[in-house]
This record gives sequence, C-alpha cells and structure tokens, in this order.
Amino acid sequence: MLLGCAAILVAFFCALGIWQVERRAWKLDLIERVEARINAPPVAVPPPAEWNSIDRAGFEYRRVEANGRFMAERTVFVQAVTSRGGGFWVVTPLQTAEGFTILVNRGFVSSAQRAALQNSDEPVETSVTGLLRLSEPGGGFLRSNDPAGGRWFSRDVAAISEAQGLSSVAPYFIDAEAVPDAPEGSPLGGLTVVSFNNNHLVYALTWFGLALMALAAAAYLIRDERRLRRTQR
Repeated sequence: MLLGCAAILVAFFCALGIWQVERRAWKLDLIERVEARINAPPVAVPPPAEWNSIDRAGFEYRRVEANGRFMAERTVFVQAVTSRGGGFWVVTPLQTAEGFTILVNRGFVSSAQRAALQNSDEPVETSVTGLLRLSEPGGGFLRSNDPAGGRWFSRDVAAISEAQGLSSVAPYFIDAEAVPDAPEGSPLGGLTVVSFNNNHLVYALTWFGLALMALAAAAYLIRDERRLRRTQR
C-alpha cells in the first residue's frame, strides 16, 4: 500500500516537473518573440478588418506607427506609478485618416504637469510610434475605474471610449515612444515595462526534487521490508 502511494507521488511530481520544463520553453520563446517585436521597424497599426483576430500572442508589444489628428479635448488621465514616481498616463484619442480611432498613451506626467497640460494647446496633427498594447479592463489593483467621476486606474479601451463618446475605436491602445526634443512638460513616453516572470526552472527543480525524495522513501521502504523478511526467517 505504501509503495503504491510512493509510486503515485513519484509519477505525480515528475509530471509536474515536466510540465514546468515545457512552460519554461514556452516562456523563453515568448520572451524572444516579444524582444524581436520591440526592436523591429514599426509597421502600420492593424485596421478594422484585423481587429477580430488580435490576441496577445500575435500582436501585443508589436512596434507600430499611426498618423492622424489628436483629439486633445477628449484626453483622460490614468493614475500610474512608474520609475519617475506617481502620476498619470496621458491617454488621448487619435483620429486616423482611415476613419477609425486609436487611444494613445502619450506618456507619463506628474500631478503638477497634469494641471499645466490641461491648460495647454496641444498640436493636433501628429505621427505616433510605439508599442501595441491590449485593453486593461476593470481597473487597477483593488481599484475600479470610475468613468462618471473621471477617475481611471487602468487603460480600459472600451470604458474610456464610451465615457468620451468615441466610435470606431480599435480594441488596443498604443504606448508611445519617447519623443526626441519634446517641449518641457510634455508627456514622457517610452516607459513601457516589458517584464515576464520566468521561475519555471526553479519550480521544475522543486518538483523533480520532491520526486527524488518520494523515490528515496520508496527505496527505504523496500529495503526495510526485505530486512524484516530476513529477520522473520
């Protein structure tokens, strides 16, 4: 009975270890693909005909470019914490020449910069280069978006679009790159954090270690049972 349980545990732990090895291979492939996208020349943003096929595996962090007219009057500010401290993402709709709209995270501003930005005249015609990101529905950690109150904690494309009365909005947004020689006080782009947890090797070694312990316990039981049989003889 005990030997049977030990055998089951060994098989179970080995299966978990193999699964983590496979997950590690998948994660390394994902990291390689994302790094290739980030460093690739920018491509045109996906048009409406491709929106239904957009997913994280194939599109997120793709380097894209878009041209159009900023709708500065419909800018929203999303609370953010970055390497520069606390502040806001400046998310402005971009009306493209093709007739659809894209939300653009133009970058980070502090609370003081936000007040100044709200009273400034922003240029309307622009070209944007950045990383394609998928919507962040719901809100941030333990904080829900409050469209009615104008309080945003995540870049929820659908909710922001509805609150701002936008139509034909892409299901993604663009994290804009830093703009060289941007005027002082402008949103600071290029702060996208691209990071993936990759602890699968540690988990795999843990499961394989437990499998070895279970195997050692089984070997001890077998040896102890043989010793008892010899003693009984």
